[in-house]
Amino acid sequence: MTAHLHWAPDLAGVRVGSQVEVTGEEAHHAVVVRRLRDGEPVLLTDGRGTMLTGVVEATSKRSFTVRAEQVQSHPEPVPALTVVQALPKGDRGELAVEVLTEIGVARIVPWAASRSVAVWRGERAAKSHAKWQATAREAAKQARRRWFPQVPELAQTDEVVGLIAAADVALVLHEDAVAALPDLRSGAAMPQQILLIVGPEGGVSEEELTAFVDAGATSVRLGAEVLRTSTAGLAASAALLAQTERWRGSTGDS
Repeated sequence: MTAHLHWAPDLAGVRVGSQVEVTGEEAHHAVVVRRLRDGEPVLLTDGRGTMLTGVVEATSKRSFTVRAEQVQSHPEPVPALTVVQALPKGDRGELAVEVLTEIGVARIVPWAASRSVAVWRGERAAKSHAKWQATAREAAKQARRRWFPQVPELAQTDEVVGLIAAADVALVLHEDAVAALPDLRSGAAMPQQILLIVGPEGGVSEEELTAFVDAGATSVRLGAEVLRTSTAGLAASAALLAQTERWRGSTGDS
């Protein structure tokens, strides 16, 4: 039986033989919904590189205790891919977050593009952001990720422009672009920080595109087909990561 992965936010100082207690909603779901039982093998991660293998020693309705049998610390995978995702309509935002997490994206930045139909304001912004974070966390557990993706607060266009300067390679998907996705292996060294900007269903506006290109981003297209915003990031991310050692088995899990 494959051990299930659970989130334990604080694994600092844990060693082989240590007891780790998991509480709250994470424990409730494991014990009450999934029916975790004493003696069952489990995996715990803090989502920041530490992975613990252990056995359940005790359970209650809102907690369970694990005895650590193996503790490993894994470096953050490189290159790190950040996807700036324009807000899609309906529940397609959670779909985008889910698949981007599963594929190994390091950071998913929600973006209030000028043509986004969805709008995050006030209480809705807080709830929507929390939902994206929860979706990323659950998808990371399903994908057995040791590093969970970061989901910062909603970014405006000028903040996205600021992210471009920090990236080694910055790309913006646009259906009218001439250039294809770059060959990351063509340079002297593999880029360590990659930024990918995905526009809304209505596309990136000319003003936004100009701002991004002026800041150093390259406008690219995936092919003849026009993908929905919730799947375009997945397709482009896969095409980029397939060129790296992360998908060649040398650096392990995301």
